[in-house]
Amino acid sequence: MTADRFLIARLAAHQSWANTADRSARTAPARRAMLDRFENQVDPDGVLSPAERARRAGHARKAYFTRLALRSAQARRRKLGSSAGDGRADASGQDQAR
Repeated sequence: MTADRFLIARLAAHQSWANTADRSARTAPARRAMLDRFENQVDPDGVLSPAERARRAGHARKAYFTRLALRSAQARRRKLGSSAGDGRADASGQDQAR
């Protein structure tokens, strides 16, 4: 069943993290891959100086996460809008059904 698979996977993840002494070392390859992604995005040919590549990659990373935050906020607004008229209050405490 799907519910059992979810719980089994969750159990395995918790057990795995419980047995991990150095969390930072375990996740280091993933962090490095994420940072490399942005460096490759801004300098695919490797022509920029390391300092300039790092500066641009930092902005690309910030743009990526800002875009995620924007999409998240838009999705929350859409979700609030879809409940309009059902008598629920919005985030300001005002009744949406007007």
